[in-house]
Amino acid sequence: MPLKLDTRLPRWIRKTPATRTAFALVLGLLAVPLLASPVAPQKDKPIKGAGVEVTVTPEMMGAGAVSSGVTLPPIPPVTGSRKNPVASWGKPLPYPILIADRRNNRLIEIAPDKSIVWEFPSPSLKVYRGNEDVNFSADGKLLAVSEEDNFDVHIVDYEKRQLTWTYGMPDRRGSGEGLLNYPDDAHLLADGKFLTADIRNCRVLIIDPATNKIATQWGTPGKCKHNPPHELAHPNGATPLDNGDILVTEISDAWISRITREGKVLWSVKAPGIRYPSDAFPTVDGKQVIVADFWKPGRVVIFDPATRKVTWEYFVKDGEKALDHSSIARELPDTGDILIVDDLNDRVIVVDRKTKEIIWQYGEKGKKGFKPGLLNYPDGVDLDVFRDWKSALKK
Repeated sequence: MPLKLDTRLPRWIRKTPATRTAFALVLGLLAVPLLASPVAPQKDKPIKGAGVEVTVTPEMMGAGAVSSGVTLPPIPPVTGSRKNPVASWGKPLPYPILIADRRNNRLIEIAPDKSIVWEFPSPSLKVYRGNEDVNFSADGKLLAVSEEDNFDVHIVDYEKRQLTWTYGMPDRRGSGEGLLNYPDDAHLLADGKFLTADIRNCRVLIIDPATNKIATQWGTPGKCKHNPPHELAHPNGATPLDNGDILVTEISDAWISRITREGKVLWSVKAPGIRYPSDAFPTVDGKQVIVADFWKPGRVVIFDPATRKVTWEYFVKDGEKALDHSSIARELPDTGDILIVDDLNDRVIVVDRKTKEIIWQYGEKGKKGFKPGLLNYPDGVDLDVFRDWKSALKK
């Protein structure tokens, strides 16, 4: 009898039938805690010198290479930056959002008026499939993309809509040179290097795209425990801060640490009230941390890392407002409201900071699709503060 998918399991365990079955056997026979044996054995074929070949399932292929079919407007020039963004649209959503629409294998940008302004469908499902995190480069011209269950990370040229760089081998996992094992999170640093969290290898990497070499590694494959920066307990988030420090999120025990580029740990705390932390971010003022709980029902917490005091929380047990495995939460500039990627509800929402009501939504809860207004397992998001789409769309 096929194993029923239990959405309470961590997302990287639920990806394939093989990992779900193996994990269920471990739990049943050994009666260990949920994260005690997080890397389940896989029935994969070793390939000499090239990692381990991974069986591709229909779930991993998603909807295939799909597009909304919308005629896209011309791309306006970059006139803003993160420090000096273009003019805000105000409430409910101050800037267009770029979404990693995971099981549609595409990136799609949605304006606050819910029009589609930009889209990047998969150019090849072999190389580009399951994009799960996306972030703009500092100049707004490039995109950093991670693909957990395709075992690679990419750079996409926004204006050319072209895949320009890949690290990792599609459908092959490993820890050797040029290999990754479930890479999560993707950022291009100010110096052009690529930052990612390599979950199952229990490490955070900074890769130089110019040489395809690892410039910095925190954590050690096979040593998955909390002892940063030498060892990490399944990191799934690595977020650069304005001064160059990096916020590292570890799944096991919900650890969040602030580490300098030189590897000095400035602080390390457990996120309060969080079971499965996903991609912690700083608040807009840089003083607190906002983190989503990848669980059902999901939760979003803002807390002070110095005291671990929760200063804001969103948690609804059931109903339309409840979250189902929320992967990212961001505090919005200008309004202070909260942007949330609600993965398994197939939507991205904005929650009013004061009332905690949903005031903006793209995607329909529980309805998968790729036509305008629909998403299929959205998993990552970034704000386009670089282009004045508001003025461009009026022309």
